[in-house]
Amino acid sequence: MERPKYLTRLKQITELTAQEQSQLQPVTDKFVFRSNEYYQKLINWDDPDDPIRRLIMPHLDELRNFGKLDASDEQSYTKVPGLEHKYPSTALLICNDVCAGYCRYCFRKRLFINRSDEAAKDVSQGLEYIRAHEEITNVLLTGGDPLLLSTNRLARILEGVFAIPHVKILRIGTKLPAFNPHQILNNKGLFKLLRRFRGVDRQVYIMAHFDHPRELTPIAIEAVRSLQRAGATVVNQHPVIRGVNDNPDILCELWDTLAANGVAPYYVFQCRPTSGNKPYVTTIEETLSMVEAARARASGLSKRIRYVISHSTGKVEPVAMTEKLIVFRYHNAANPEDEGRTMIYGRNREATWLDDYTMVIATHVMTDDLAADLAA
Repeated sequence: MERPKYLTRLKQITELTAQEQSQLQPVTDKFVFRSNEYYQKLINWDDPDDPIRRLIMPHLDELRNFGKLDASDEQSYTKVPGLEHKYPSTALLICNDVCAGYCRYCFRKRLFINRSDEAAKDVSQGLEYIRAHEEITNVLLTGGDPLLLSTNRLARILEGVFAIPHVKILRIGTKLPAFNPHQILNNKGLFKLLRRFRGVDRQVYIMAHFDHPRELTPIAIEAVRSLQRAGATVVNQHPVIRGVNDNPDILCELWDTLAANGVAPYYVFQCRPTSGNKPYVTTIEETLSMVEAARARASGLSKRIRYVISHSTGKVEPVAMTEKLIVFRYHNAANPEDEGRTMIYGRNREATWLDDYTMVIATHVMTDDLAADLAA
């Protein structure tokens, strides 16, 4: 089966002119470029606004002053090297610091820039932390992309996680089915590994990352189906990216195509205000309108998707808007006292992050009297 070559230098992208390569070099000097031959072939080079090109190829506006490298303050929740513990029942293990391709809007650019200690490949301290915290029932493997690890290395991590009695669910965050499905289909050991960990009261979830319907090629779907046959449950999560999928029709097509192939649409994220992300961020209010318009015409399975902001304080869900107000609710909160809390802000059509709003009120219970007062 085909084994696409990885591409890490603009000189390898022959569709770019020498002038374009020169102009974009300062961008890739700051924010690393990585793709592969398979993914590059998905680009329509005759279309300067091609969404796949926008996902993977550098843009000059990435050099504009915007955001910060750790927009969700993940460092504050790092308990031991390579492990984050933000929500009581869930721990996150950063297993590696490389992906099959680097999304231009990546929110963990700091790992690829600095090769920091956060990207430690030794997860032993993380496993000890999980073992000592019985409230942790879910473990998310992320990076980087854990499916780029050798099968033996991944097996050792899965063995270590599932040896902890209170862990019931293991999630693997990956964009490999979109970036390079050949690598999945060539890895028969991966399917054997997933079958090995099928069992009562434990489950492996593949948290896939398809951003646009054109990524759902026949071979990508074949890779997804192979993961499913091996016993993994595959769901999808993605951000809304300006110029890529910021359109209700595109979102609806993406979700319904995923659902038709047994992949539940799970989260749609607000693009984080990470350094370099200026050209990719949409406003919260336009995104909420797009998501609701897409959800209105999507299939019942697709309607389950949640639009969330991965804020430093938790996953915050934009719920609804009036002419003057916008309502948010904590879907997951770092502080247990915030769990389920509703927050009402004055609208700000330029807001791209929760911090851009001014709060009107916060409450755990929305009473009729309070609603009437706000409406007035």
